[in-house]
Amino acid sequence: MRGKVAIVGVADTEVGVLTGRSPMDLGVEAALKAIKDAGLKKSDIDGLITCNSMAQPLMYHAEATAEYLQIFPRYCMAVGAGGGTTFTAIHHAASAIATGMADIIVIAMADCMRSGLSREQALQVQASTGHPEFEQPYGPTVPAYYALIAQAHMAEFGTTQEQLAGIAVSTRQHAANNPTAQMRDLITVDDVMSSRMIADPLHLLDCSLVSDGGSAIVMCSAERAADLPHDPIYIMGAGEGHNHEHISAARSLTTSAAKEAGERAYAMAGLQSSDMDFAQLYDCFTPTVLVELEDLGFCTKGEGGAFVDSGALAPGGSLPVNTHGGLLSHSHAGNPGSMFALTESVWQLRHTAGERQVPKARHGLVHAQGGIMSSHTTLVLSREAS
Repeated sequence: MRGKVAIVGVADTEVGVLTGRSPMDLGVEAALKAIKDAGLKKSDIDGLITCNSMAQPLMYHAEATAEYLQIFPRYCMAVGAGGGTTFTAIHHAASAIATGMADIIVIAMADCMRSGLSREQALQVQASTGHPEFEQPYGPTVPAYYALIAQAHMAEFGTTQEQLAGIAVSTRQHAANNPTAQMRDLITVDDVMSSRMIADPLHLLDCSLVSDGGSAIVMCSAERAADLPHDPIYIMGAGEGHNHEHISAARSLTTSAAKEAGERAYAMAGLQSSDMDFAQLYDCFTPTVLVELEDLGFCTKGEGGAFVDSGALAPGGSLPVNTHGGLLSHSHAGNPGSMFALTESVWQLRHTAGERQVPKARHGLVHAQGGIMSSHTTLVLSREAS
């Protein structure tokens, strides 16, 4: 796959509270904008991948989206693997292009987690998470599961709540430079620490937003990409890792399958963590970023807190992380959440990210996970095909 497939079009919708917009509406808007960004027409698209919506679930989601778009693809698939869905879909699309199943594929995802779910529906989503016999009866929420990871890291390595808070602070610094981010006001460690406790040790500002929004990309072969208007951004490496479904069965709370996913992506790309100019890491909660930083090789195990303290993640740092603001400050529209990290990565590698541009960015890593640190997918992207 290395260097054979490129991202040639990207687009996001507005994010936040989008009353009166449906997930299908937002997904189609993003798809049409991405097709236009690629310099293509709807009739050029012969592949479509979507992810089902929680607010507007459909049995045949990708086919319904194609119907709405009035395109007639020869490759059509809806995927579902939690937040990791986004990047799993990317390497499926890359494989389909490489094997001739489709020539030009749109990947579009959208949801209305903020305005499209009632309080009762949102609580049902929370209640349905976890093992039905060994976890759900005890009533934990999703934040409580991630709080277990934070507590384990603190107990094993001496990580502090202030270091977790530093992740939220650096993410907000990036969001302050992004006019499309949902939350742009700067925050301090004290602000995070004084925000409402959600699940000890996680405060409100340690937790991702709840948003509406949609995002889409267009992919094709490297050869076809050469004829299109933007610098192609190449898929250099991809890797997955899976070590549990339910957190009560996790082999470790402080080491995740991000390690295997990253190793596989680096090996395919022929690159290392030290080659990355930025990283977009799934940040549904601050401890997630801490574990991912370590497992993906950006610092040694147990030193994530010190790495955060060094200022590495912030604008101008040695490893800018979540340059668009991430799930903590840009938006979290559910399964599409990672798409915004992917479109941001393309803009960074095109060198069109404006005030938040990482200077001379050549290579970037994007990582997503689904479940409770369960299903992991890593992508390595580059401006260069070799």
